[in-house]
Amino acid sequence: MADGTVKQVNPFTGTQVWTVPGRAHRPIEHTPGTVVAVDPDEPEAHCAFCTTRLRETTPEKARLVREGDAWTVLYEVPADRLDATTPEFRLIGNLFEIVSLDYWRSVHDYRIPARAAAHQAAYLASPAGAEHVRALVRTRIAAAQGDPAAADAMDTTALAEHSESFFGGCHDVVVARRHLVDGATSSDRHASSGELTPEEHEQYVAFTVRAMRGLYRDNPHATYVSVFQNWLAPAGASFAHLHKQLVAIDEVPAKTSREMAALARDPDLYNTAGIDHAAAEGLVVAANEHAVAVVGVGHRHPALVVYSRSTAGRPWEHSAAELRGVSDLLHACHAATGPLVPSNEEWHTLPPGSAGDGAAMPWRIVLKWRISTPAGFEGATGIHVNTIDPWSLRDRVAPRLARLRATGRIADMALGTEWGDVRGALRYAR
Repeated sequence: MADGTVKQVNPFTGTQVWTVPGRAHRPIEHTPGTVVAVDPDEPEAHCAFCTTRLRETTPEKARLVREGDAWTVLYEVPADRLDATTPEFRLIGNLFEIVSLDYWRSVHDYRIPARAAAHQAAYLASPAGAEHVRALVRTRIAAAQGDPAAADAMDTTALAEHSESFFGGCHDVVVARRHLVDGATSSDRHASSGELTPEEHEQYVAFTVRAMRGLYRDNPHATYVSVFQNWLAPAGASFAHLHKQLVAIDEVPAKTSREMAALARDPDLYNTAGIDHAAAEGLVVAANEHAVAVVGVGHRHPALVVYSRSTAGRPWEHSAAELRGVSDLLHACHAATGPLVPSNEEWHTLPPGSAGDGAAMPWRIVLKWRISTPAGFEGATGIHVNTIDPWSLRDRVAPRLARLRATGRIADMALGTEWGDVRGALRYAR
């Protein structure tokens, strides 16, 4: 507009966003609160996700360990072996589920898989395992304002009834090892996604993809699995400890259904309205053989979007090289964002049940900077005020990516227009 206001409409969701001039240069980093000195030689014990407090989370469904260059998945580690190895990433059930196991039981007559039931039986048969589960049941009862002492009187059968969701629930969490960066001397050195190495981030993404596929495999009523990452309290994170969440639901989200209907009318929509538009507006920030990263248009918060160039629409159908390509660009976007910017990472995928109708949709990941609080204006008008317009976001991110690449902190990739013409680069509709 004449005064510099930028009005945007998201081509996929119809969301209206206005960016008013003069707000793009406001401070955006989250103040970490009281910063205290930490001893880099002391084991981390800052929150319930730290590796010295493994028994404050639900029993592990899997852990990823590293020995030299080798990465190995260990499944269902017994309670008395939790400290035998150091997990780089852990897969656990969420103690406080968004969609509870009771929902799946009541609505769909769902029963936890035989493997999860066997894991639970073996875990409770061990004194260490039974005590771990009892402590968690005590915590859950207390959170519900009940008497936690009730857990102390439970026998194995009662413990099993109260802990099925720990082993076979449909809301999982992938937790990273570090709370702070290795060698940190102050409590504000949070280990965000961008602080991982490209290889660590690739393993983090691949481990999450396996967990996502597992939820679809184990729950035949799961129509969609939402994968997301909340980083720092303003973005909804309970702990400033790196983790992703996976939540199975029994319907395709209305937003996804609308996008699929739009794709039926224009199968090449993500090329024309996503990549091609970004290229025309100078909003491509990075690319490699398997993915393209652009500044998103029409998001409620400043957003970077990573599009997979694979013909496969679901993450677990990607080759290892394709997965690494997506991971490298996502990692670079996180690194350029920085560890003190609250953010939401959202995975958008093709629902498995749509395979038979010829639908196609690229896997894409949106990284939103949660740097503003919605006000009454949005609710009354449906117009969202975004403090940074797409070109200003590009101008913030581009030099940071260049510095990160020059210092080897991110994988090698083309920046800006270095790749050349990326129009039509997405192959999902072919």
